[in-house]
Amino acid sequence: MKKTLMVAALTGVFATAAHAQSSVTLYGLIDAGITYTNNQGGHSNWQETSGQINGSRWGLRGAEDLGGGLKAIFTLENGFNIANGKLGQGGREFGRQAFVGLASDQYGAVTLGRQYDSVVDYLGPFSLTGTQYGGTQFAHPFDNDNLNNSFRISNSVKFQSVNYAGFKFGALYGFSNDAGQFANNRAYSAGASYSWQGLNVGAAYLQLNGSGSLNTSGAVSDDSTFAAGRQQTWGAGANYSFGPATVGAIYTQTNLTQAVGISAAQSGVTGGIGLGGTSARFQNFEVNGRYALTPALSLAGSWTYTKATLDGDRPHWNQFNLQTDYALSKRTDVYLQGVYQRVNESSGISANINGLGSASSTNSQIAVTAGLRHRF
Repeated sequence: MKKTLMVAALTGVFATAAHAQSSVTLYGLIDAGITYTNNQGGHSNWQETSGQINGSRWGLRGAEDLGGGLKAIFTLENGFNIANGKLGQGGREFGRQAFVGLASDQYGAVTLGRQYDSVVDYLGPFSLTGTQYGGTQFAHPFDNDNLNNSFRISNSVKFQSVNYAGFKFGALYGFSNDAGQFANNRAYSAGASYSWQGLNVGAAYLQLNGSGSLNTSGAVSDDSTFAAGRQQTWGAGANYSFGPATVGAIYTQTNLTQAVGISAAQSGVTGGIGLGGTSARFQNFEVNGRYALTPALSLAGSWTYTKATLDGDRPHWNQFNLQTDYALSKRTDVYLQGVYQRVNESSGISANINGLGSASSTNSQIAVTAGLRHRF
């Protein structure tokens, strides 16, 4: 009853009339925890954290039945830090998602706005960083393949098909919005997935042109992972569920040309990590699994091996992730997870687990988080 009254009050701001065949849903997720890190800049650290599995958010999702299997849809989703109340995604009001479009029961949906790319949609579910079983800290180094949603695509037009007997596909194009430089900071992606009984497979491709450029009105700007002339990310994944268990694997590769650097937000280093304007490449190999010990208690874990070529260096990372989660109800759960990351000493790069805020002063880092998630 309380939720219905709140939704009614909020929707009154956006519309002057209510229709029997329209609906608006208020939803959200709050993820808060306490994290211990053995080394951040040479010191151990205890900190209260937000979104160490799933980013805290609230949103409005709506639909209006237009008849004939067609409906108008929209989503407005805000990201925030529960520890200090600040907006996420560079201070945007609806930085996680903001789109409107038309959806057909027969063909699929076309939407316009700020949206997830095809790598997130079709590859994310095969990596623990793209699910509720790992999330932020389980990301591949610097979230180089964006499976953890470090950035979204602004100015985008997106198509997603309906489910054709287990097969789905989609594509996205993000405009640069620059009258003089059509290709400066634009993006496009495509992906597909197929499910049959317990087997799921998927593949996707993403290309960014001029990411992190001075064209701040483009597809990806202040929240970009890399500043580069071109970024190409692609990969494939699969998992198989049998009884209470699911096992899977995923491979992704990110290639950069005219790579200027890795953003400070992703590198954990003030000013970021410079890449010298050369080409760079990341390759990620992940195997993962999860098991439901009971309907309420689950275990999940993964191992990721990443190798890269960065401005003449050839670093490689090993990261081990483990999580246990207990559901107190359908909407509330508690979790405990640990992450260990190690990068080869000869690379000269410090270990840097995603989401912690700063890198280790050495080539290894350990983080342990105890947290609470609530969905509404």
